[in-house]
Amino acid sequence: MNKRTEFKVWLAHRLSGMLLGLFVVIHITGMIVAIQGGLSASEILQRTNGNYFLGLFYSLFTLAAATHSVIGLRTVAKEVMNWQGKSANLVLAVFFLMLCITGISAVGGLVL
Repeated sequence: MNKRTEFKVWLAHRLSGMLLGLFVVIHITGMIVAIQGGLSASEILQRTNGNYFLGLFYSLFTLAAATHSVIGLRTVAKEVMNWQGKSANLVLAVFFLMLCITGISAVGGLVL
């Protein structure tokens, strides 16, 4: 990849990491508040049913996690295994799609 593309990948990794930090804090805070409020897991799931704001939040969480993890794996593949190029990018793109599909599916189970 050229330097401009590498910079964009680097920037996406940093931005997705920042988003993940924010999303994790919000998620953990919400779970602590709900559990300390006496809600069981079943009651929490009942309350999330039909809440499309939560669906949007967790969908963005999923996309940030998938983006961050795949870029990190790309770096590991390049540095440790010396695996780069089209084949590595293809495998990682498929892995990214699998993470997105399973994550969004889980969000659907939470909200729908």
